[in-house]
Formats: sequence, structure tokens, C-alpha cells
Amino acid sequence: MSRLWITGYRSYEMGTFGDKDPKILVMKYAIEQLVRQQLENGLEWVLTGGQLGVEQWTIEVVLALKKDWPMLKVAMMLPFEDFGSQWHPNSQSKLQVLKQGVDFVDSVSHATYQGPGQLQNYQAFMLNHTDAALLFYDPEFEGKAKYDYKIIQQHQRKTPYPLTLIDMDQLQDYATTYSEQQAENDFFE
Repeated sequence: MSRLWITGYRSYEMGTFGDKDPKILVMKYAIEQLVRQQLENGLEWVLTGGQLGVEQWTIEVVLALKKDWPMLKVAMMLPFEDFGSQWHPNSQSKLQVLKQGVDFVDSVSHATYQGPGQLQNYQAFMLNHTDAALLFYDPEFEGKAKYDYKIIQQHQRKTPYPLTLIDMDQLQDYATTYSEQQAENDFFE
């Protein structure tokens, strides 16, 4: 597997506030652990979007991992041309910084937002240009990622397409491990 689509919850769906929110640290820890596992299996490209939340945290994690894994590449694929233009100025600035850091950035549709068809085309693009998906989503705690989950399931009925689904129980396991590691690090400092 060389190309992995990573997506999931938006930051507001997880109730995160600010870049130092402990939930974000746990999410980034989980993303890092999972990407490291995939690197051992031949991962070359991470494809994600620019949404606030899992997608932007993924880009930050992959950019940090590139120090140890320089062959790892990250692409930010956006569903339409003016993606993020309605966001708060701080969020727009963060998106621009991340765009400058990735190895590849483009919009699937080169038109401004016109309707949900662009989002469906984006999902089809991601499915057709990746070998597997990593989705931070729990069907018991719905969010916008439910649409990606449903389209991946439909795609799996037609063709083999591995999906790693990280639910709330698994996130709690990552939180526990992260907390234990932080306590151990504090003990030895």
C-alpha cells in the first residue's frame, strides 16, 4: 500500500479548542502511531483534505514525520477552488501555511463551490487515487465523516479497498497510552 487517504472528525465535532487542547495532542499521537505502522508497510503518500480537525492534524503530523522519513509525501486535495474562504481569518491563515508545507496541493474542482456534487466528485477522486483509507469515525457518534464512511463502504462492495476505522474506544486506548508515556517522560526529566 503506497497511498493512504486519512480523514475523520472536524475539530468542532470533537469539541477541541486551541492548538494545545489535550484532545488534539491525543489525536496527533494516534495519527502518528498509525502512519508509522503504515510506513513499515510501504506507505509513500498520505492524501487528505484541508478540513479543520483530523485532516489538518494529519498534515501537521506527516510534516513532522518527514524529518525521519524523508521519502514520505503528503498531498492536500481540496474539493473546490475557494475551499476555506468562509472560515475565520485565523483558520484561513493556518490553511495557507499548511498548503505551503505539503508536497502537493490542488482542488479536484477548479470552480468555486457550486453544490454537493463537487463533494461527491472529491470523494470519488480520493477513492480512485488511494489504496486504502484511515478514518477517525465512530458510527455511534455521527459527524460529517459519516458521508466518507458510507461512500467507502459502497466502494468496498465493488472493489477491495482496506479501511481502518478508529472509533471512540480505540481513541480512548490511544489517550491512555499517550497519558502513560507523558507521565513516564515527566518522571525521567
